Amino acid sequence: MSSQRQHRLAAIFAADVVGYSRLIAADEAGTLAAMRAHRRELWDPATAASGGRLVGTAGDSRLVEFPSAVAAVECAVAIQQAMVARNDPLDEAKRVRLRIGINLGEVVVDGDNIHGDGVNIAARLESEAHADGICVSDDILRQVRGRLDVEFTDGGERALKNIPQPVHIWHWLASSPAPRAAEAPPALPDKPSIAVLPFENMSQDREQDFFADGMSEDVITSLSQFEWLFVIARNSTFTFKGQATDIAEVAKTLGVGYVLEGSVRKAGNKVRVTAQLIEAANGSHVWAERYDRELEDIFAVQDEITEAIVGAIAPEIDEAERRIAQRRPPESLDAWGRYQRGLAAYYSTTHDGLVSAIRQFDEVNDLDPTFAPAFASGADARYRLMLHYDSDGDVLMKQAQEKALQAIALEPRNPLCLTTSARMFSFQGQHDLAISKAREAIDLNPNSAMANYGLGFFLGRSGQCEAALPYLDRAIRLSPRDAFSPGFVGVRAMMLFQLERYEEAAEWGLKASGSPNSRPGILYWAAGALIKAGRDGEAKALLEELNRRVPDASLSDLRARMRLTLPRATAAVETLIEVLREAGVPE
Repeated sequence: MSSQRQHRLAAIFAADVVGYSRLIAADEAGTLAAMRAHRRELWDPATAASGGRLVGTAGDSRLVEFPSAVAAVECAVAIQQAMVARNDPLDEAKRVRLRIGINLGEVVVDGDNIHGDGVNIAARLESEAHADGICVSDDILRQVRGRLDVEFTDGGERALKNIPQPVHIWHWLASSPAPRAAEAPPALPDKPSIAVLPFENMSQDREQDFFADGMSEDVITSLSQFEWLFVIARNSTFTFKGQATDIAEVAKTLGVGYVLEGSVRKAGNKVRVTAQLIEAANGSHVWAERYDRELEDIFAVQDEITEAIVGAIAPEIDEAERRIAQRRPPESLDAWGRYQRGLAAYYSTTHDGLVSAIRQFDEVNDLDPTFAPAFASGADARYRLMLHYDSDGDVLMKQAQEKALQAIALEPRNPLCLTTSARMFSFQGQHDLAISKAREAIDLNPNSAMANYGLGFFLGRSGQCEAALPYLDRAIRLSPRDAFSPGFVGVRAMMLFQLERYEEAAEWGLKASGSPNSRPGILYWAAGALIKAGRDGEAKALLEELNRRVPDASLSDLRARMRLTLPRATAAVETLIEVLREAGVPE
């Protein structure tokens, strides 16, 4: 009855079993017995110990309400760690593995049940979580940061299905699906190297996050123009956003000698920007400055920061040509702000995120029809939507080509516009021209991870697999924590498969498939390489994961997708299809 309903804030925990239908089909009695044992011995005791209230179960799912975010995360971590310890990692077919999503939000209490957006978002977060992992919202992270010894990694903003506003998500993983030896941190480059951390938004208005992000991104773009600098890409440094960072650890993780951090406070028509450059080896402050400016001067501030950093890192810069980025800021700060919002959606890499990004980039085109990066990014977002989600392919291709042409016409020497035009030429079958444009982009900005990845991809599309590898490696080194790194790593696996280096292809394919936002398509290549390398058990586990993520996956779909992605890899694709057919993938 309505009189029994009440609204309250709660931490909501949603969980389900990975591959439940497959487990039931393989061994119904054994799976149900295992589930009962897990509930009795692990799930229910952990829930009770943390003060949780079970409010819903349906088959393999659980919905639990907790009195606090800390209690919900403590319970989730305890359950996942216990499950990993209990499961036999060598018996993938019988492993009961969970995904858990946690959100903090308002719920409507109706008797013993709870409803509302807070519950809906928790359910969507659960679908974003990895096997053996937890996915939490930004609201949860703020409540537990500093109070629990749990390290979350930034998953970026996600446009969740049927949720009106994007949600910033964070991941924790009890164990990777295929545990491997920890990779050594990258070695320092043989030139001055720097990572620019996301500038902190010091205002109470979270809308200003976009403003602070834009400052960071533009400084990165400016620094990247200097050939004698090694600059980590935006997508990797932004994985540290919102975290309490240890500068020495950040530098070690990214393999750089210097770290820049800063903050932005915007009030009315004034802005205060602070920045400090730290030498990682000894933690010393090389340079620091504060800028108080009118808002209209923001682009000048960006260039001042860039010149100061360059001067601090390399005193001999006075004898060299100072090539501040050849970019023309938009006429309107509204256009610039809208562009930053579009980039946030674009970097989510999801279907809804790309759709949102396209809309916002197009709005920037309307606000400022001379701002070339918005045209280029609008084209790239359309290409990605077409490649990864099969959405109105012909329409998107035509629109992307129109946007790419507008971008390159406006700024023919902008590396982003050149890379986008190269993609257009590649998909038109003009491979030599695509490769030439990508090389030109790298000449202008050797620190662009996307330009290096683009050249590697375009070389691979033209059939030059061996030549593609060094550029893919450089992209991975420039942005080791990139939101698009599954693409960098996955394309490298595809190149190695075509070169019949199957053991290497298998390792890179596993690395790509284990990334937080990997595309299902890489599972085909990874499984095929594993089979060719004689690692059938690992291949079987990957194909089961593919079946969970894409229940209607088929060889005909793979062949059609590869005609578009790798048009000259016919022989390798047929080899892949044959081994997958023998492994039971349907036609």
